[in-house]
Amino acid sequence: MKGNLLILGIGNYLMGDEGVGVHFAKMMAQEHWPAGVDIVDGGTAGFKLMEEMEDHPFVILVDATLDGRPAGTIRLIEPHFASDFPSAMSTHEIGLKDLMEGLMLLDRMPKVYLFVVSIEMLQPLSIELSPPVNAALPLLKRQVESLMDRLGVATAEVFD
Repeated sequence: MKGNLLILGIGNYLMGDEGVGVHFAKMMAQEHWPAGVDIVDGGTAGFKLMEEMEDHPFVILVDATLDGRPAGTIRLIEPHFASDFPSAMSTHEIGLKDLMEGLMLLDRMPKVYLFVVSIEMLQPLSIELSPPVNAALPLLKRQVESLMDRLGVATAEVFD
């Protein structure tokens, strides 16, 4: 087993706001985290993430969703089944749901916390986040750190 907690950002970096999970993982990876916290940019890897996820008892997923809410809206979902994921999980919906079903079938499902960030649309061939989605990143970070505190996982270490 690697660490106690995996923070996994997923999405397509080349599709604008759809890549919010990837942008979030890269932002988080720039900080110093205590042992036991692993941060991974999962991109659109789908089943390739199964081994990474099953190596951690707790997984915090960050992904975009086309759910009709205002862009930058953050929601925390604690899915227990693949059907608990939002119906519009962007361009990699099938891969993520299949990944969860595979972990469940193998009885290797970690405790998953899914933070979804609402987006307005896909922006093909854009690596930039829209202003409302980009503005949501600091709040998302605080919400993830709050969840980590509730889970008893130390947050980023400060080095002077």
